[in-house]
Amino acid sequence: MPFSFFRRRQSQQRVGSLTRRSSKKGKKRNDQLAEFERLMEQMPPEPELNEKFAEVVDELDLSGAKREGVFALPPEAKWRLYLNQKFKHLSGDDSDVDHSNQYISDVKRLTGVPYPHDTQEQQSRTKLADGLKTALRTQTQSFVSQFVQSNGLDCLLEFLQQMDHNTRQSAIHTAIIGCIKALLNNTYGRGRVLSHVSATNIIAQSLYTDNVKTKVAVYEILGAVCLVPGGHKNVLKAMTHLQHFASERTRLQTVVLDLDRSTGIYRDEVNLKTTVMSFLNALLCCGSGEDNLEFRVHLRYEFLMLGFQPVFVKLREQSNPALDRHLDFFELMRRDDERQLSSRFGVPHIDTSSASAMLDVLRRKLAHSASYPHLLSLMHHCLLIPVEGDYLAHRWKLVDHVVQQVVLQQRGPVDLDLEPLKINVEDIVHHLFREEEMEKLRAEAEELKKTRDEIQSKFAKKERECEVRTQEKEDVKKALNKIMTKLEKEQKELREYKIHEKELNASVTELRAKLDREMQDRVRLESLLEKTSVSLPDDAKAAAGIDAARLSLQLSGVELASQPVVPPPPPPGSAAPPPPPPPAPGGFMPPGPPPPPGAPGFGSSTQKKIPKASNPMKSYNWAKLSEVQTKATLWKELDDAPMFKVLDLPEFERTFSAYQKKEGSTEDLSQLKAKPKELSVIDGRRAQNCTILLSKLKMSNEELKLVVLSMDDDEEITADMVEQLLKYVPLPDEIQLLSSHKDEIDKMARADRFLCEMSKIEHYGQRIAVLFYKKRFEERVSECRPKVEAIFRASREVGRSTRLRRLLEVVLAFGNYMNRGARSNAFGFKISSLNKIVDTKSSTDRRVTLLHYLIETVERKFPEVLQLERDLPNVRNAAKVNMTELETELMALKQGLDQVKKELDYHSKQTTRELGDRFVDIVSDFESLASVQLAELDETLVDARIQFNKSVSLFGEEPTKTQPDEFFGIFSTFLQSFEDARQENEVMRKKREEEARRAREIAEQKEREKRAAERRKREQASLATDGRRGKSKAVGKSESGEFDDLISALHKGDVFGEDLAKFKRKHGKRSSGVFGENGKSPKRVIGGIQQSRERSPAGD
Repeated sequence: MPFSFFRRRQSQQRVGSLTRRSSKKGKKRNDQLAEFERLMEQMPPEPELNEKFAEVVDELDLSGAKREGVFALPPEAKWRLYLNQKFKHLSGDDSDVDHSNQYISDVKRLTGVPYPHDTQEQQSRTKLADGLKTALRTQTQSFVSQFVQSNGLDCLLEFLQQMDHNTRQSAIHTAIIGCIKALLNNTYGRGRVLSHVSATNIIAQSLYTDNVKTKVAVYEILGAVCLVPGGHKNVLKAMTHLQHFASERTRLQTVVLDLDRSTGIYRDEVNLKTTVMSFLNALLCCGSGEDNLEFRVHLRYEFLMLGFQPVFVKLREQSNPALDRHLDFFELMRRDDERQLSSRFGVPHIDTSSASAMLDVLRRKLAHSASYPHLLSLMHHCLLIPVEGDYLAHRWKLVDHVVQQVVLQQRGPVDLDLEPLKINVEDIVHHLFREEEMEKLRAEAEELKKTRDEIQSKFAKKERECEVRTQEKEDVKKALNKIMTKLEKEQKELREYKIHEKELNASVTELRAKLDREMQDRVRLESLLEKTSVSLPDDAKAAAGIDAARLSLQLSGVELASQPVVPPPPPPGSAAPPPPPPPAPGGFMPPGPPPPPGAPGFGSSTQKKIPKASNPMKSYNWAKLSEVQTKATLWKELDDAPMFKVLDLPEFERTFSAYQKKEGSTEDLSQLKAKPKELSVIDGRRAQNCTILLSKLKMSNEELKLVVLSMDDDEEITADMVEQLLKYVPLPDEIQLLSSHKDEIDKMARADRFLCEMSKIEHYGQRIAVLFYKKRFEERVSECRPKVEAIFRASREVGRSTRLRRLLEVVLAFGNYMNRGARSNAFGFKISSLNKIVDTKSSTDRRVTLLHYLIETVERKFPEVLQLERDLPNVRNAAKVNMTELETELMALKQGLDQVKKELDYHSKQTTRELGDRFVDIVSDFESLASVQLAELDETLVDARIQFNKSVSLFGEEPTKTQPDEFFGIFSTFLQSFEDARQENEVMRKKREEEARRAREIAEQKEREKRAAERRKREQASLATDGRRGKSKAVGKSESGEFDDLISALHKGDVFGEDLAKFKRKHGKRSSGVFGENGKSPKRVIGGIQQSRERSPAGD
């Protein structure tokens, strides 16, 4: 049943009731008039009259200016007004109660009812809402109080919550918002609205409409509430509520959209934009934004993130004075905040649009402070956030929200105008992506199906690796057991050595005693020999001397042959030697004559007659020929004996003496004999370089020997030093020479002693070679492994890249389209042709090539192709790898390991080892690990070669004729050319945009000058109507309430008048006159509202 029917029926019932009561009220009214005339004559004194009149003024809820005007009335008028109000209450007239209840009943009946299609019904509902709005504005305080106390406010809010879409767009919605606005103009009603739990939220919901008048009314209410103490926070909460109600991305999205909205009606559009800008300025400069720079910057950046800047530029084109005042104030606050923010960091300006500029300011400010490491950590972890993939924007949004809370909560534990953010990454990410979770799971399931086989193969490979590791572990255990056994054996041998040492010490003591006794006997015999040799002939004395010497040697422990020395037979053709003399008295046999020169000894070749040097000489490292080897050669015809007479042998001896002396010294050989002499038998330059190396090592020969025997298990020398030691391994000739002087080791030079000591180590050269291989093994494998992996991954990438396939399709299409004849109708092309694209120049602009045009095409048609390099991250590394060199290096590693195994087998077969020799223990462990690593590397190289051959064949190339550096070098060069051409395109695009922008600015400047001239003409034409406009303003002010005054001041910009005047004086922008007619400040207006609220009854 239509609502108009109920209204007509209630009107008929009300008329009948009034008719029945009219007769009763007539008599009562006459009595009241008589009483009124009597009381008019009994007017009280003025103090009492003013006290009673104040009650009437409070009932009328007049503002400050109107209240003063009423109190200025004459006493008779005050007394009459007081009596009229008193008789109205005494009459028992309950029309206010009836009217308020009737309106509430009508609003409840309309709540939740769909919007009617009947025009008459629409007008009836609109008329009801307009009537309620008028009543709330014009009726007395008792009517408003009765309406609010009867839950009239709740009825209005319930209607706004339950209205349908059509009602939301209608004038009924506008009228209901007007009713709430009327309540806000009443002190009692305003207190109830502002203290309501959800009133501000429901009012903000009304922005979800296309009705411009409704939007304007709501923005006016919200903007004015921001100026009321405590209202700013409620408005921000209401905007957050609107975000969830309208399912918008951010809480201020509706506000920015309304600023950018075009209604097609200039007056409505400008009115809406002006109201919205006044609301934004109130949000920024009131509440928390009044003295909190962080909050203002945060909230303003929230506008800018929604695209507010281009909208701001468009608003300037409206050329409306009221709107321009709000735009000027917004710009004022923005510049002032930027200046304050810059002053914190000691810089004149911070470019907030540049990430590098802001990071540089932070870096300079926090450098050398305790906060700088945390800044580095924050940047480092930001780098670790994925730069591609699903949910990327949401992860950065989470980081943004967390940092916002850190900024906004720095003045206290609770956020100023937002609820604190509960930091729970898993819950937040799950909340942000719950709508995409199922789709992600489906994609993951498909990916798992595709990669199942690959995972199984990897699992099998890992199993094999585990088996190898287990074997290695067993080998290590065996080696450990072997070491323990060896240690026990060595301990046992050490105990035996100690026992043997004690026995030797006892023997030495006994021998020393025996030697002393024999020395005494020797002295006695020598004295006896001297006495007896006086009477003997010379031959007998010589024989006696030989016998004495022989006896002396026997006493010293040297055993001589018991049989007499038989002289050698004479050479063929020579005379026989004389017979030996007869024995002399005393039993001594005189010695026989010496053998002739050149007589052969026992079992030796013919001895040449060579002069003997007085001092040891340096050796000449030659390969000599024996007498047998010189038969039937020219050496048989040569004789060096005459040369000894011709040569200056003393000079030769001084020049090549084995004993070294300092250069420039005047000491002769006789003086050197008195000093410790250094013997050097190796080449001088080699000895010098070896000495330099030993000085760098700073280790004794004994320490070096222990290092070599232990295979440098303690890492005492570097791989470079081992490499140098390889150069000074004793050569066979050097070993032979050194062994001939082994009794003179104390006289040898440093290098000679080192080579002599090292030559005593078994397989010294092979040990050093194994040690060098061991130290360089990890480094060489680490260099090979990335190269092999780069080839494998790059081969897989070029074969799987969908972006590369799309690009090749585009190039193939361009090529077939451009070419004619035999070069056309191509089904593919050599991959090297990619780098020839840049050679094709444009006919219109020689700076533009086919590659530039190709990039522009993919930007428009296939933008995903621009991210081609993301599909090929390993191509550049693979282009640097030469497969031949890589295989050669791997072969060298294998051969080196074979030598290690060979040397290990040799040492393992040795039954005795030198003390401290750990070659077998150390090298066996290393050989096991190295074998596994080389096997893995070799397997990876085989896989890489197979994958590379597949990729090369995929592009129509010959695998046997193509190397990785050649194949991937083509792609690497093309990627670089692609990126360079893309940057060149960007430079050319910016240049074209800059030229277009300059042309547009010139055109806009001309258009602004034209509009300014037209506006001056309109202003001159409107001077005649200024008086009437001023009068209408005054009437409006007298009829409106305090809240309307606040809305008007906010809309005109009077609230921000003082700040904007300062801005104009400072920046000289726009000469549109003084901002604000009365120059009211926000604090004055807010103070008036606060006083009105304090007058509201307690407990409402």
